[in-house]
Amino acid sequence: MDGSELFRSVLMGGATWSHVLKRGTALRMVDVEGGANVAGYMLNFENPAERLNVPDTLKAQHTARLKAGNVLFSDMGRVLCSITEDSLGWHDPLAGLTNAALIEVKYGKTSYQEHRNAWHQNARDGMVTELAKYGLGERDLQATVNFFSKVVVEETGAMRFQPDHSKAGSYVELRAEMNVLVVLNNSPHPLAESKRYAPGKVELSVSRVPMPGQDDACRRLCPENARGFVMTEMYFL
Repeated sequence: MDGSELFRSVLMGGATWSHVLKRGTALRMVDVEGGANVAGYMLNFENPAERLNVPDTLKAQHTARLKAGNVLFSDMGRVLCSITEDSLGWHDPLAGLTNAALIEVKYGKTSYQEHRNAWHQNARDGMVTELAKYGLGERDLQATVNFFSKVVVEETGAMRFQPDHSKAGSYVELRAEMNVLVVLNNSPHPLAESKRYAPGKVELSVSRVPMPGQDDACRRLCPENARGFVMTEMYFL
């Protein structure tokens, strides 16, 4: 991240966070303790009917994982965010979110009334609650990305979670190509094998960054990305 930092915050374990990431800024996430999993979802803040489309994101870039150079496409073919920096080379776009039933079965039943901030929160409910702050609801939540996590698909089609993928200090940076409502949740990956509910801290920072030029690595990754950037730029004419 080369630009001037605008703010810095910490996403605690189990917590959900949202921010309208403006075009010309970037969000950096850093795994403070190792083993992080941050579920991420994005919508066009000016028109929330336009939202992250994970199947198109993967199909257009001929991949089943995300890393630096990839972009996150909306369902209208525009680029919401670009992954400009990444120390891991693999982020999971396949496994989806935890829900209340899964968390209870894996980690035990808790409640805020009894356990306060130590209760076992789940990603789906956290994201739906956060979307409600913007007049949105469960119907507005579609497929998400699990940053910092690696899932391998076996020849049988089974998905296998790779433990210890993200070490302390691992990072990923998202550059906003539109004015993007970003919703993040810091909860365990749905396929994580550990029976201990202990998501660690993730540091968040937002900075101003230059607009992508014609030689931008994300734009040049494939023809589909180049077309996505042109459609995004037309949106702002």
